[in-house]
Amino acid sequence: MIEVNKIYHGDCKEVMTTFPDGCIDLTVTSPPYDNLREYNGYVFDFEGIAQQLYRVTKPGGVVVWVVGDATINGSETGTSFKQALYFMILGFNLHDTMIYQKSGCCMPSPNRYLSSFEYMFIFSKHKPAVFNLIEDRKNRFPVRWGGGRKVREKDGSFSKRPPRKAKEYGRRFNIWKYNSGGQGYGGDSWSNKHPATFPERLAQDHIISWSNKGDIVLDPFAGSGTTCKMAKENHRKYIGIEISEEYLPIIENRIKNAEPSLF
Repeated sequence: MIEVNKIYHGDCKEVMTTFPDGCIDLTVTSPPYDNLREYNGYVFDFEGIAQQLYRVTKPGGVVVWVVGDATINGSETGTSFKQALYFMILGFNLHDTMIYQKSGCCMPSPNRYLSSFEYMFIFSKHKPAVFNLIEDRKNRFPVRWGGGRKVREKDGSFSKRPPRKAKEYGRRFNIWKYNSGGQGYGGDSWSNKHPATFPERLAQDHIISWSNKGDIVLDPFAGSGTTCKMAKENHRKYIGIEISEEYLPIIENRIKNAEPSLF
């Protein structure tokens, strides 16, 4: 049996080797990448970590991999794409390529446009077992086939279709925009004590989309504990792994103060 609702201290690849096969429903994480993030000098074995993620993910489970690229010697590294291809070599399906659009941006070199996004690769081990649609996009066209629109039938003739009412809100596009700057954007004051947090809503929206209540959610690069906090608040079990001891109090305080929702 795997111990849940726990933060493990150590190298995530080594910690995951102690987990049984097919025990994780969902992983939501953002690994350190290229030279964009200073992470206390630690070096990560990406391929070994990806192999362990494939092993511990349940059939039908999902890995959400939030990642970007540095620009080195005038060229983007392409690390994000290389990692995505390796996940596919292991056997994951690339279920969706999503975009995390930031409200702010980094200042690029003078001959580049402003950079304001990261990739959110959705990898699934076979077909995703869970997909809970988030439908919060206001529908621009509440009535479809209105105005007696003519439609060609199979025999070549035309007929008028009656108006059909659409839902007020439809499913989201796969570009999700979140506030990415300012004091406390990670959700609480503790999140600011870590150099690379992502918004709580980003973690929450993926947790809601790809898991059900009671499922086990993993973050092998726990960082400030955002994924684990949002798993707790949304009635999921959590497992976090963090190699840097100095960040453990941040995670523990955020989780301790997390309140499960009433829904």
